[in-house]
Amino acid sequence: MARVFSERHKFEIWLRIELAVAEGWVREGRIPSAAFKRLRSQAKFNLRLMRQFESKYEHEVVCFLATVGHFVGELSRYLHLGLTSSDVMDTALSIQMQEGWKLLTTDLSTLTEDVGKLALKHKRTLMMGRTHGIHAEPITFGLKALVWYEELKRAQLRLERAREETAVGKLSGSVGNYAHIPPRLEEWTLSQLGLKPAPVTNQIIQRDRHAAALTSLAILGGTLEKIAVGIRNLQRTEIGELAEPFMSQQKGSSSMPHKRNPILCERMSGLARLLRGYAHVALENQPLWDERDISHSSAERVIVPDSFIVADYMLAKMRHIIEGLQVNAKRMEENIYATKGLIFSQRLLLALAEKGLSREEAYALVQQPALKAYAENRNFYSMMKESREVRKYLSLKELSDIFSLDAYVTHVDDVFQRAGLQEAKPAGRRRPRGGSRRGRTHRGGAKK
Repeated sequence: MARVFSERHKFEIWLRIELAVAEGWVREGRIPSAAFKRLRSQAKFNLRLMRQFESKYEHEVVCFLATVGHFVGELSRYLHLGLTSSDVMDTALSIQMQEGWKLLTTDLSTLTEDVGKLALKHKRTLMMGRTHGIHAEPITFGLKALVWYEELKRAQLRLERAREETAVGKLSGSVGNYAHIPPRLEEWTLSQLGLKPAPVTNQIIQRDRHAAALTSLAILGGTLEKIAVGIRNLQRTEIGELAEPFMSQQKGSSSMPHKRNPILCERMSGLARLLRGYAHVALENQPLWDERDISHSSAERVIVPDSFIVADYMLAKMRHIIEGLQVNAKRMEENIYATKGLIFSQRLLLALAEKGLSREEAYALVQQPALKAYAENRNFYSMMKESREVRKYLSLKELSDIFSLDAYVTHVDDVFQRAGLQEAKPAGRRRPRGGSRRGRTHRGGAKK
């Protein structure tokens, strides 16, 4: 990605554009074919020479043309015919972005596939679902990863839309009126460069396209940060369910040898903030004066390359995290039992309501002992089994079924199917259940 947005590569694209336009003028009869062949064979640029011109001219495109002119001599009169600087610069930026999108979409597709495999592997690995940081009800780690998978798929669609929206160039002159170059020449030239002409321009390609592009990268960064925050939260000592990769010789702290910090995931958060900041600048670049000013130009030299490079780096690092992610299923199971049955309060509430109690009555009947069980660290199932009020409505068999984990995996396959993610079924063999916990009952530590 750094090569795509390198200075040398940018000038290589500028030269391609200038020669493509010159070839278009050959088709129009403005440049002799023999002169163009000589121009094409002699045209080149030199970065050191450009620096010398820059100290005099303070104009990058003029310096570029002077540098190429140094090598082609009198043929320089055939360069830049009918063009303005932004014709070259904006079209070149579009080509660079197309090259960048290709790398990003490939990397994102690979990461999405990796996360899909992770979700399938842990499709029925039960863990606590948490809301507000508090134990809610059991989910599976596969479902958590499936949320990531679906969001990455949406990110892929956004990048594809951004790729299409920025696949335009312009060769329409100083204010976009084609006064010195015909639209047909623009269409032909851009087709040779793999772009379409922007239907209407002024001196520049309009910056809503670039704002949408960098916003799509910022949203992608937010998704990667979301995954990273989820991992590093579950890596906390008190939880211990996930852990990012840790190399054998890696050190977590200069002073505390026991430390194993989630530094890669924390890095994702910091870089995602950069992408959001760059997107904000891109949004600020939309309202330029009249047919163009250059207040956007200096900022884009930083935010466009950096956005693509940062996003590319984040995708590579996130793939490394996912590939080396350590999943502690045993700890996940232990954490399910940590609250000694309180997580079944909703199932108990609904069962009581089905017996004829109003929702308010059922809620009160469950909430009071639940809060007491939490405060006194008592077994909620045992309390309910001994509760005369509850036993008036529910038998021991019914109570046992309520405190079962089965319900939380009943529709896991349905959700995966809806997301279009299914395991490949071996030919001629029945697929095993893959770690199903059906029949397991949670009674505050007792397992059936």
